[in-house]
This record gives sequence, C-alpha cells and structure tokens, in this order.
Amino acid sequence: MRTTSRRALLAATTALAGGGLLAACSSDSDPGSPSGSGSHGGHGKDAAPGDYVAPDDPEVAAAERRRRPGPVREVSLTAARARLDLGGGVSVDSWAYDGELPGRELRITAGDTLALTLANHLPQATSLHWHGLALRNDMDGVPGLTQRPVRAGASHTYRFAVPHPGTYWFHPHAGVQQDRGLYAPLIVEDPKEPLAYDKEWVVVLDDWVDGVQGSTPDAVLAELSSGMGHGDAGAGGHGGMDHGEMDHGGASPSGTPTGPARSGPPRMMMGATSKLLGGDAGDVAYPYYLVNGRTAKDPHTFRARPGDRVRIRLVNAGGDTAFRVALGGHAMTVTHTDGFPVEHARTDALLLGMGERYDVLVTVGDGVFPLTAVAEGKRQAALAVLRTGGGAAPASDVRPRELSGKLLTAEKLRAAEPVRLAAGAPDRTVRLRLTGSMARYDWAINGRRYSPKQRYPVRAGERVRLSFVNDTTMWHPMHLHGHTFALASPPGARAGAAAGGGARKDTAIVLPGRRLDVDFDADNPGLWMLHCHNVYHAESGMMTVLGYRK
Repeated sequence: MRTTSRRALLAATTALAGGGLLAACSSDSDPGSPSGSGSHGGHGKDAAPGDYVAPDDPEVAAAERRRRPGPVREVSLTAARARLDLGGGVSVDSWAYDGELPGRELRITAGDTLALTLANHLPQATSLHWHGLALRNDMDGVPGLTQRPVRAGASHTYRFAVPHPGTYWFHPHAGVQQDRGLYAPLIVEDPKEPLAYDKEWVVVLDDWVDGVQGSTPDAVLAELSSGMGHGDAGAGGHGGMDHGEMDHGGASPSGTPTGPARSGPPRMMMGATSKLLGGDAGDVAYPYYLVNGRTAKDPHTFRARPGDRVRIRLVNAGGDTAFRVALGGHAMTVTHTDGFPVEHARTDALLLGMGERYDVLVTVGDGVFPLTAVAEGKRQAALAVLRTGGGAAPASDVRPRELSGKLLTAEKLRAAEPVRLAAGAPDRTVRLRLTGSMARYDWAINGRRYSPKQRYPVRAGERVRLSFVNDTTMWHPMHLHGHTFALASPPGARAGAAAGGGARKDTAIVLPGRRLDVDFDADNPGLWMLHCHNVYHAESGMMTVLGYRK
C-alpha cells in the first residue's frame, strides 16, 4: 500500500483547494472505490468528480437558505498550547481552547446563526467539526474534504445556521488532536423548551493521556499502529511505521503533520474486557479519566437544593473509552440522546460511547452523592460530586450500586413523536463492513482504509439505509456527519414498525460480530464523513465518505 507523507499531503491539499473547488482535491475517480449502485450500495462504475455536490456548490448554499438563518451570534476562539490543572496535584502541558478544559461552553438558540472565528496558535494546522449538527457542508470542518486546513498562525470563520436544539459539542477533525484538550460543549437552546427544571448541568467525560510522563496522542497512535508483538512499545521504541510517513491509502484524514513517533511509557491496553461491549473494551490504557477536566481525586462539585429538578447533559468526549454513568442514590429519566428527544425512560445507569450524548432529568435528594462514570472494562472511573447538604465527600474510588442496576442503551429507546422518522422503505442501502484488527491496526471500512477519493453515492430525497456489519472483535461507535439517523424500533413497538421508530442518533455503537441498520433522509447535500469515533481507529483508516450525486 502506498505511503504518503502528511506534510506532503498538507501542501498538496492546500494548493489544490486554493486553485478552485475543494472537491477537486478529494473527488477524483478511484478505480474500485465504492459507488453504491441501486439499492445495494455495491461497487459499480465510479462517478466523475463533477457528478458529486461539492461543498462550495449552489446546492449547499440553497440548503442553507431553506434553513432561514436567524440573528447572528459572533464568537472568537483561540486554539493554543496550555498548561492545564486536572486537580489532585496533576498539571499537564497540552493544547486547549482559550486555555480551558473543557473549552468554555457555547450556547446559542436554535434558528440563530453562529459566526465563530477560530485563531490557530497551535504548531499544526487544525479545524473545527460541529459534532451532530445538520449544518451546511462547507462548514463541517474536515480538512481535505470540506475545507482547507486552518494553518498554524491563521484564522478561519465558521458561519452557519443552527437548525436543531439539543446537546452537541465541537472538536478538531485533524489527526488525533481531539485526544488533547481541544473540545467544548455546544448547547443549542430550544426557544419553546418543553421541559421544566430548576438547574442545568453539562457533564463532559474524557479519558486523558496528553502530557502525562511525556505521552502524547501522536505517540500513542504510533505505538498502537506498530501492532501487537511488533517491537518495543515503550519509550524510545520504534517497532512500527513512522507516523511522519503514515499510510492512509494515499491520504491522511487530517492532512497535518504529527509529532514525534514515540514518547512516554507504553499505553497499549491489554486484557480490558466488557460483556456490555461484546469483548475487548479498548486500546489505550489512560492514566486519568475526567469529568469537566477534573480527576476523581479532586472532583468538580455541583450544588443544588433538595427536591430540585436538574437537567444533566452528558457528553462523551473521550478518544477510546465508553463510560457507564450513574448518580448514587438516584434514578435518572432519559429525555434526549444525541440532541433529539425520546419517549422518557427511567434508568439507573447509562452507557455512552465516544461522541454520544444523553440528557437526563433527576430530582435530587438531600446529602452528598457521587456522579460516577466508570471507564467500561478499564476498571478506573471519573467522578463528580452532587452536594445538596452537609456531609463528607465520597471517596474517589466509590462505586454506587446504581452502576449495577437497570442500564439503558440506545436501542431500547423510542424517538419522541415530533422527531420520529416517517415510515418508509429505503430507496438505497449502503453496506459497510467494519474491518481490521488490533494485531495489525489496519482499521477500515469494507477493507479499504480512508481516502477522500472514496464515495458512497446517495441522492437528495432518498431514504438511505446504512447497514453496518462489524467483522472485527472490537466495538465501534459509528458517527455520520451532517445528519441524524433513526435506529430500528425497540422491542415491543407496534407491528410493522421498521427502522425509523427508534431513537434519532448521529453516533451509535456497533458491537463485534453484530449488524446494525439505521435509516436517514438524504436532505443535506454535500460530501459527508462517516467514521468510527474511536479517534485512533478513525485516524488509522476506519472512515469513508457519503457523497450526494447531482
């Protein structure tokens, strides 16, 4: 397989994008690439670049006008190196937005226009992806596909209508930058909010390695990509490919250079298993797990009065970790997942894969309670504290009994009536085999590692079914840009209810050896990423593109 330097890719991408349509650098025909014929999504004749709707085509601008962009909210954001205090005596050098972890919460009202100017003070090119938003394609933030990289020292303004209320977040789509401190919650408020509550908390979960004993996400990727049993995985080892020369089948997802190939102690995780995740729990042994940027030894504290009704917005911003979340002494009522409302469901605990979000309502008791987020299969946990009265804080290793109680996963939820996908058979099925292994670290879709040339075509107005078949021994949280899809109707739904009655999602877990079918309406033209939200799987090649045909 051809190996291409990330620096060369960055230069080529920038030059091509500057010379005309950005799609010219990402839509060339590629013999054997997916083209999706008829309802089967198979491998047919490749379409020419001009057959696809490019990010700067009139169709994208027309779709934005139909959203009727409202009042403009202007925001400035700086990405730069930062010294971050994680609590418990732990400070690290990393990268962050405006020096905060997580980045400061951004709130906007549905229907308004966001105009955010990103100043890049990092040593690498970067971007911003608005995770979960059905926004205009040229603002989606994927270098080499929907925009030029925002080079070091430059700035870029993202301007788009924000159509749907809900809990979202933003992060780079450049290499493994997301596994540093570059993420922040985005809350889109509903001008006709139907829920009643006294307080609202945003809880951002993360797994942390950057800056600990010299580790960086780039070094972790280098170690993992060496594969199991392929040389020293420790500091100074170099048992695999050089990630200044990373192989992505001819293109890098980021188009950005990485740091040193190796630094820090070994971080490859061995023996972490979870029945809930179907076996192997993850690849990376993180030294810390965080809630709102704090370790369990010095947790963030939320305060309320006994009897308050609290809305908690949960976001998993981790790179390689699913979190099982529970609030000690309380049941939770799930109201939303991935920004969209569901029929309310009561539970003791929730499982969040990377990129997933859940909103819950809790009526809080009197006392001090742990909000525990166990790193599923990895044994450690993140912690926050709910305090409504006096009493000692819970120990950092507390495990409330609710963690072993009733647990809800997305396939058990039903979409609320106003957002339920209308019944209908798919016009097109795109079949996506998830392939690869931990041993070779060759993660891919349909056996092909990512290239921006690849296209699975869809057409505007179609009902599209994505059929994921996980041929690997690991779980994968699969994320679709620019759309939400519907899961199949949960067990017990009315007869005849096919995919469409289930929860509306943009990120869903596909378990090993299992198949997951999801449906969406193709109503947002452009070129859209579809990928695993394990940042290391994605950067190793488990990504592809859905392209709207003209």
